[in-house]
Amino acid sequence: MNTTPPAGIRRATPADVPEVLRLFDEIIAWFVSIGNEGQWGVEPWSTQERQIARVTEACALPGAWISEHPDVGVIGVLVLGDAMDYVPAAEEPELYVRLLLASRDPRARGTGRRLLAFADDEARAAGVDRLRVDCYGGGTGALVEFYESCGYERISTFDEDGWPGQLLGRRLG
Repeated sequence: MNTTPPAGIRRATPADVPEVLRLFDEIIAWFVSIGNEGQWGVEPWSTQERQIARVTEACALPGAWISEHPDVGVIGVLVLGDAMDYVPAAEEPELYVRLLLASRDPRARGTGRRLLAFADDEARAAGVDRLRVDCYGGGTGALVEFYESCGYERISTFDEDGWPGQLLGRRLG
């Protein structure tokens, strides 16, 4: 994979866990404020041992990346790797977007798209031309629409213990 990420993107480390949890908490508070309580619940992840463990594990993965802004700190997180176990196995080589987070801070505008473009570069560097991602398929559908606006197409829906999911894919040209 790529060893020289663009400016503002670097590999994540376990030392990033507090900032990543802060970002989750920020996004969850925003979700609650817009009535989207189904995606990640209503409780801050920084107060939940299970979620702290998940974030700690994710930050230690070799495909974990952080996007930073000089005035804000961590504004985005991207974790790439193998597909999640709750989606159908890939039928061809791929890179899976396991996690994408972007701050709601106005100075972070475009971070999600930049991280997905970086994921494209990582896929090319790995010699694959297929990416997949899953996301919350409930609520207004805005998250699915965001991925579609980035070139992903719907593949299938799924239900993970009452959590409505949407699997999407993208082929690099």
